Amino acid sequence: MSGCGHASSEAGKEKEAEALFPKGDQVTNNNFTGTTWVHMFVNSDTIFNTSMGNVTFEPKARTNWHKHPGGQVLLVTGGMGFYQEKGMQARRIQEGDVVKIPPYAEHWHGAAPESGLTHLAISVNTDEGSVVWLQPVTEEEYYQSTKQGATDNL
Repeated sequence: MSGCGHASSEAGKEKEAEALFPKGDQVTNNNFTGTTWVHMFVNSDTIFNTSMGNVTFEPKARTNWHKHPGGQVLLVTGGMGFYQEKGMQARRIQEGDVVKIPPYAEHWHGAAPESGLTHLAISVNTDEGSVVWLQPVTEEEYYQSTKQGATDNL
């Protein structure tokens, strides 16, 4: 009996290890395309001047174009996706990657067509202002960017 219970608890620990952080709540605003969840760890305040959340994207899900007055850092914790700054080629991102986004750089990020993506999103210098949400990334922009990024960033 104890052996069965031990195996069951080991399986549970493996499942917990796969999901490093809580998935959070499904996003219901118009700043994302596709299904996305966010779990906030740190909300911006006058002490830390930073906000940090875990963002989980289903395949093909992505942010709108947006910019952060204080900049942003993405720490990719699972899956595969893309990051693109306006006027630049999309970059493939995957577990272990760190993306440093300069202040006011117009960009989007999200999952690959065939894979989900999870990352920690850290907005820094939040006293400079809140995220500025812009237009959605069109299907054409998304597929063109992910196709180029998939072949050119190998």
